[in-house]
Amino acid sequence: MAALPRPVAILGGIRIPFARVGTAYAEASNQDMFTAALKGLVERFDLKNQRIGEVAAGAVIKHSRDWNLARECALGSGLHPETPAYDLQRACGTSLSATIQLGYRIALGEIDCAIAGGVDSASDIPLSYGKALQRIVLKTARGRTFGEKVKAWKDFRLGHLKPMPPGVGEPRTGMSMGEHCEEMAKEWRISRAEQDQLAFRSHTNAARAWKEGFFDDLVVPFNGLKRDNNVRADTSLEQLAKLRTAFDRSEKGTLTAGNSSPLTDGAACVLLASEEWAKARGLPVQCTLRASDTAAVDFVGMAGPKEGLLMAPAYAVPRMLERAGLRLQDFDLYEIHEAFAAQVLCTLKAWESDDWCRKKLQRPALGMIDREKLNPRGSSVAIGHPFAATGARVVATLAKELEQRGSGRGLISICAAGGQGVVAILER
Repeated sequence: MAALPRPVAILGGIRIPFARVGTAYAEASNQDMFTAALKGLVERFDLKNQRIGEVAAGAVIKHSRDWNLARECALGSGLHPETPAYDLQRACGTSLSATIQLGYRIALGEIDCAIAGGVDSASDIPLSYGKALQRIVLKTARGRTFGEKVKAWKDFRLGHLKPMPPGVGEPRTGMSMGEHCEEMAKEWRISRAEQDQLAFRSHTNAARAWKEGFFDDLVVPFNGLKRDNNVRADTSLEQLAKLRTAFDRSEKGTLTAGNSSPLTDGAACVLLASEEWAKARGLPVQCTLRASDTAAVDFVGMAGPKEGLLMAPAYAVPRMLERAGLRLQDFDLYEIHEAFAAQVLCTLKAWESDDWCRKKLQRPALGMIDREKLNPRGSSVAIGHPFAATGARVVATLAKELEQRGSGRGLISICAAGGQGVVAILER
């Protein structure tokens, strides 16, 4: 694979602690949370009143007031007000996509530094109402006189106040992500015990990372919270085994609240730059961005046999490895987003399957990975998953891991709604 025109340096990241829905950040907005994360980054890297190349960030769950979210947060962060910013959204892959987009602008020499990030609140969700109430409110707003405004309410009924619950399913299927993942677990014969084991290891690793101080310089306090409040240092396989299934209540169900990522509030961001920009400011480079890819799968079956909703990374990673001239085993660390423990296990099993790889990828099996290298600091099942923020969390975590090792290579894999996947390679 041809090298980038110039290296894209990852200098580090900052996030606020991730909080379970309805807890510490129940009253916080996306703007509150992402501004706090940006301020932490600005302070850590002494960027106060500096104009940087660009800020790119997004949220999956947005109010209409968040239409210019990245720019508003940049204006409140302490960066110079001439710093441009824009929003983007690719579901759970949002902030990794932002990192990649900005990274390639740096590689091309268009900008010298940038901040990528994401934020989501599962607590502060926009509620909508039916068309009837919408028409009444719009007529009221258009009314020129008090009489016209009052007249708009003559057909109002109490039933118009019934809120429409936010959509949680895939529009094409009406099924939730968890229901889709249950289908995948059945297809790949992923047992409940396997999922609980991966979830247990995620909590154990995350709790150890917090105890050892790994996250101390990656997380800034917010709203009185200093640590991720979903991590369970005292969980056990026995406790996980007692939980009821969440998406398939029959004896065939295997996904539970314990082996799935929880609804979470939080924000994260990461600083990227050219090596020259970093050197001029005396900022150490943690690692560089080497490669990336994206993929999408036909999870509906519109063009043939349908694929599992969260299987897109299984396609994106082999394509990226081929371009980079690498094998799946050529990595020191694997950061695979745990939307569900079953999703991670399905992806790994696909790469190990010679039949699947030959049929789907027209190549032999990629083989197994060393599980001890998988998410050694915990991942989304334990830490939490504020949808758009997860990519930046993963990038910052892997970058610091590589810095501590002194050298190495890491693989990032993130599945996303709509049957999509975003993947990347970081190196030191």
